[in-house]
Amino acid sequence: MASAAALLTMSAPLRAEPLIWGVRVEQLEYRFGDEDDIFAWDFDAIVGTDERQFLWRSEAEFDIDGNAFETLENQARVQTPISDFFDAVIGVRIDTPSGPNRAYGVLGIHGLAPQWFEIDADLFVSDKPFFGLEVEYEALITNRITLIPRLDLDLPFTDDRAIGTGAWGPRLELGARLGYDLLDRRLSPYVGVHYERVFGESADIARNDGEGRDAVFVVTGFRLII
Repeated sequence: MASAAALLTMSAPLRAEPLIWGVRVEQLEYRFGDEDDIFAWDFDAIVGTDERQFLWRSEAEFDIDGNAFETLENQARVQTPISDFFDAVIGVRIDTPSGPNRAYGVLGIHGLAPQWFEIDADLFVSDKPFFGLEVEYEALITNRITLIPRLDLDLPFTDDRAIGTGAWGPRLELGARLGYDLLDRRLSPYVGVHYERVFGESADIARNDGEGRDAVFVVTGFRLII
């Protein structure tokens, strides 16, 4: 005969995992440059549970003077934990800038490295594959003032001259944004600087197309958590 505790365990209903959802806008900003002014965004919308989450990510750079998107990417990703601090990622990415469209499969990891660096490392799979890395850190200056340095690196494995990339010619973006937290850290206006540079074959393609290999911007914008 089963014990009372066992009967209670068998009869107790299983509790569904709580649903997690939200929108995190990492960047919504205007970039002031010597030659071009850019409107840019970077946000994630997420829904799911602790064990499995669906995420929509969107990043874009819109050239104000040229009235066209320099970059526009959207990703649909599924994330599941593989350790206490990292999730495995699988999904698809669609790029629809002013040039030719591109579609990729996505395989990667996302999480917190030692010292609380947020890492997103992805392999984008297609006939024109490349590796992407994002590293971000939030440094608290005071309870409300935060300095956020960030690094973005794209490393193409093959030539894709239609979108201005050469094999093993990386594109690097470095930035630092100083924000002030309002509304319990849910809204943070900021100012900062943003630097972009291409190297190797990608730099040669930019030079042949009459473009510079690097650019510096002063930025202003805000972060938002919903």
